[in-house]
Amino acid sequence: MDPRQSLLARLLDYVPTTPLSREFYLSAADYQLELEAIWYRDWLFVAHDCEIPRAGDYLTVQIGEYPVLVVRDRDGHIRAFHNSCRHRGSRICREPRGNAPRLVCPYHQWTYRLDGELLVARDMGEHFDRTPYSLRPVHCRALAGYIWICLGATAPDFEPFAAQVAPYLGPHRLHEAKVAFESTIVERANWKLVWENNRECYHCPANHPELARTFPSTPIVANSEIAAGNPRSLEQWGRWEALGLPSRFQLSAGGQSRIVRMALSNEAVSYTADGKAAVRRPLSDSVPHGDVGALLMFHFASTWNHVLADHAISFRVLPLGPTETQLTTKWLVHKDARVDVDYDLERLTAVWLATNEEDRRVCQENQLGVNSPAYVPGPYSPIHEAGAMQFVSWYRNHLLQRLTA
Repeated sequence: MDPRQSLLARLLDYVPTTPLSREFYLSAADYQLELEAIWYRDWLFVAHDCEIPRAGDYLTVQIGEYPVLVVRDRDGHIRAFHNSCRHRGSRICREPRGNAPRLVCPYHQWTYRLDGELLVARDMGEHFDRTPYSLRPVHCRALAGYIWICLGATAPDFEPFAAQVAPYLGPHRLHEAKVAFESTIVERANWKLVWENNRECYHCPANHPELARTFPSTPIVANSEIAAGNPRSLEQWGRWEALGLPSRFQLSAGGQSRIVRMALSNEAVSYTADGKAAVRRPLSDSVPHGDVGALLMFHFASTWNHVLADHAISFRVLPLGPTETQLTTKWLVHKDARVDVDYDLERLTAVWLATNEEDRRVCQENQLGVNSPAYVPGPYSPIHEAGAMQFVSWYRNHLLQRLTA
């Protein structure tokens, strides 16, 4: 049986109340098919637009085999291109970020405008036509402070997702924020194990002592049906919505994205050791300090997010191989917030730096156990692991649709 047929057969045989079988988390063939069907065809979160505020500011990212360049052009538009010179393919921008008035390939100095047009191709002969050799574009959208790209020849319709989340993110004005700190770690675990771990807090009390002070591990967080019918949730949502903050749970058609505002534990207002605000200056004048909960947003397969009154944390997931995943976390604060005046960097980042490291260990141990030929998946907890089940259900149905289209 060829790899595609093997994957399809296992997807069709999957029992929806359990984790996936061993091969899903190990197979190099599965991983390549996932890259082609999901990572190279879906919208992916890559960065925040506040990271490239000026004309010529750029950043680079590697998605599987594709190096990508994201740049702000002279008209202020954010564009994305394949980071591959149209001459002989060298990467044009080597650094993670920078600023350049033009994009110059370091190999043979072919030079491009910030809109991708080829400007200079040295010594190519008098009849050389530069027109067909602009940089190859990548679909790119900026939404409420987030930059999204899609590598596919045709991108999925972005508008339903934009309509879903823009009203929730808008009041926080993340396009006017700045990144106060960034952390990137590599977890030696399959990207799906990283996501399943994120989508449940069954493991939180025993593994996340810092986060447990403020983040509730109750089923309301993971189980949307419980949350939607919970009187306390309904009361909180109504109170926040009266402040102009959309809050009620929304799950997209197909289950790829989810957004909801939830209360923190112990009257906390931020992810800090004492639950008090980490930043004196709020992210936005539209969102007052105090009890406005945490806005949680995810979009499979590349990002989950926590947006509070005083700061926001974004998480970007990128697969590096069948059993390696890169997680980049960014802490955003008001653009005029001053370190050591409006916030202490250690206090701002301590909870999630610790939580990420704890999750790295958890996921790596999970991978080592799944590697065993003796591994047979047991049942999910229907109370605490509904979010993990929802993720795996999305993965199965999304991949089936892509592989059989």
